[in-house]
Parts: sequence; C-alpha cells; structure tokens
Amino acid sequence: MVKRLRELIPKPRSRFIKVKCPECGNEQITFNKAATKVYCNVCGTLLAEPSGGKILLKGGLIEELS
Repeated sequence: MVKRLRELIPKPRSRFIKVKCPECGNEQITFNKAATKVYCNVCGTLLAEPSGGKILLKGGLIEELS
C-alpha cells in the first residue's frame, strides 16, 4: 500500500543549484526556477535572471543539489 502511494506522488522537477560568481569566485545556492534576479552576495554581480521557467545563468553552474 505504501509503495503504491509513493508511485502516485510526483517528484519535484525543480531543484536548488550552486552557482559560482565569474567576478569574485563566490559560491552560493539559489533555486533553479527563481522569480527574481539573483545577485552575488559578495560583489553584487548578476548571476541569474528569470525567464518564465528556469533561470538564465550568467555565472557558472557548479552542481545541482537534491
């Protein structure tokens, strides 16, 4: 019964991602479907912009987190 319920519950298609700033090298975590612009916490460089779905990365993607 429990196994059957797990099959009915969909897995999320969105994830958190770790992004590296191209200017200062700072690494920070953001949502891959962010609704606002994401700026570096250290130098203020634009790292990602919303695009109506997934974000457009300006920095480098390091890894996707579960």
